[in-house]
Amino acid sequence: MNDQNKVEQHNPSKGVEYVTEKLSQNDLNDLCDATDAAIEDGGGFGWVDLPAREILESYWRGVITAPTRGLYVARLDGVICGTTQLMLPPKNNEAQNHAVQMTTNFVAPWARGYGLAKMLLEIVEKQSIEDGYALINLDVRENMKEAISLYESMGYEQFGLHPYSVRVKGETIKSRFYTKVINPEFFE
Repeated sequence: MNDQNKVEQHNPSKGVEYVTEKLSQNDLNDLCDATDAAIEDGGGFGWVDLPAREILESYWRGVITAPTRGLYVARLDGVICGTTQLMLPPKNNEAQNHAVQMTTNFVAPWARGYGLAKMLLEIVEKQSIEDGYALINLDVRENMKEAISLYESMGYEQFGLHPYSVRVKGETIKSRFYTKVINPEFFE
């Protein structure tokens, strides 16, 4: 096929945002659709089987209103296609108020390959530093090779392995635990 017959590839818009207010119904639908796709793909979201849509919508509404959660969403051509959450330390845990836990980090299978997972991590790290945090912790299933590769390429260091962390359809899957110092001056 010569260059004249090639179809020009679409260069989609992409971005990441921190959710600070209620999502529109369209955004909530997109978020639930992306979550469904990640669950069906075995994406490590926690659910093994797809929950009813009402349960999923209720879950996401709860995340948005929870004072100890921060929700970041990735968009591809304006459609929410992935998320990352930060679990913030409780106010009564002064000894660990420098660390956040990253969870539910996923990009729907149809939106992969555009660099959105990396963009999510970069924005989460930047915002966490701005909010005064010094450390991000996370865990990931050992069979999620692409996620592990991304975390390690961005400086996350494995510090542990849980041999019985996850059970999916009768199979036990190990989880790796990672940490990254995002503000080294905090520890000086």
